[in-house]
Amino acid sequence: MNQPVNHETTELRASTPAHFKRLHPLTPLLRGWAYLAGVIVIMGQNALRDPGPIGIYLVVGLGFAVLATIAGAVSWWFTRYGFDGDALRIDSGVLMRRSRRVRMDRLQAVDVNRPLVGRLLGVSELRMEVAGGGRSEAPLRYLSGDDAVRLRAELLARAAGIDADTPEAPERTVHQVNLDRLAWSTVLSGGFVFGVLLLAAVLVALVVAPGAARIGILTSMLPGLLAAGYVLWTQLGRNFGFILADSPDGFRIRKGLLDTQHQTVPPGRVQGVLIRQPLLWRLKGWAEVHVDVAGYAGSASGEAATRTSTLLPVAPLEDAQGITRQVLHADPSSVKLFPAPQRSRWLRPIQWSRLAYGTDEKIVVVREGRFTRRLVVVPHAKTQSVRMTQGPIQRALKLSSIHVDTTPGPVNAIIRHRPPDEARRFVEEQAERARLARRTDVPEQWMTRPAPDVVEGNTDGDADPGASNE
Repeated sequence: MNQPVNHETTELRASTPAHFKRLHPLTPLLRGWAYLAGVIVIMGQNALRDPGPIGIYLVVGLGFAVLATIAGAVSWWFTRYGFDGDALRIDSGVLMRRSRRVRMDRLQAVDVNRPLVGRLLGVSELRMEVAGGGRSEAPLRYLSGDDAVRLRAELLARAAGIDADTPEAPERTVHQVNLDRLAWSTVLSGGFVFGVLLLAAVLVALVVAPGAARIGILTSMLPGLLAAGYVLWTQLGRNFGFILADSPDGFRIRKGLLDTQHQTVPPGRVQGVLIRQPLLWRLKGWAEVHVDVAGYAGSASGEAATRTSTLLPVAPLEDAQGITRQVLHADPSSVKLFPAPQRSRWLRPIQWSRLAYGTDEKIVVVREGRFTRRLVVVPHAKTQSVRMTQGPIQRALKLSSIHVDTTPGPVNAIIRHRPPDEARRFVEEQAERARLARRTDVPEQWMTRPAPDVVEGNTDGDADPGASNE
């Protein structure tokens, strides 16, 4: 099955329409500030290695910042945006003119980000994610806060197929993460445990080591301690004040302590869902929910990818299951799961009994993980491809694995260690299920038909996201 195609285009235009707008006038200053920060870091490193007159470094640094601000001002003057038919068009460039068009029927998500400096100045960044995009397409840096909110509402209205002047739809709060739960989830995370163990090791080493070796120990351990502290801070700071809300134009996410982020994911854009339960979280009955959204896949990697794919950073398991039902309009807990054969224990001696999968008329459900439990759910309509793989040891054991591929992201549906005949049959059946499901999938302009009813399921689950499926 074909991967989604990026419909954002780049082309030359003779002139920019008069109704197109410019970005916020403070844009050059904000970009110049970013360059200044980079110059300060570089010049500071040079000053530490080769101390000299501090005035020279100040003059050079300010000179770079001024030049960057002037260049930003020229770029700002030639950058304008507006709607051109069924697409948002952004013209930019001084010597080489560039015109980009983002089609509304390929719009996957719209984010409004407010970095700390931007919040102080009252400006925001608007980012658009499109199907098949390798990065955020044509981010608008920067708009006033009101303009960013209005443009987001217009983008979502046009993508939904309704009047462009429709105001932002009302919302209903689905889940809010309080600070107490967020802090405890951080304490019970692997990063915090690693940081505590590393700190204990450093203290023991400092006590038993001779005086001359203590400086070397601190130097070698410092990067690890800083990394652990950074992980803890980003977990708390990134998800501070997390609110998930539902509205006619999709799911809205608001979060952040210093840098705030407002995401809107339109209906039907979620490609897959992952319910994850770390070992220590099971003591509290908590889980986290991640999603694959087309467009986010290539826009970030590592920590940034996690930031854009998190639907719930921590919540009671029954809430995580309920939100999954609401997102997918299907109930994973009602799907009967089939365990892996006993001979798979030679390849997965600890978690082989946890390996299971099942399907119904809407979704594929995959369960795995002994210490960190994972429940992966992929709608048939969002299946990009399905394939069967078999390694040399699997061939000896007469086993194979099945990959149900969606857009790249944290949701990886891999049905591990099944008999080859069963795997081949599943591949053929899943390809047919995906073909039939796409006929009734949510249309690109989703407001042109009533939204499907939410499947009501039993939310009295236990601490195992897949326990009710057996």
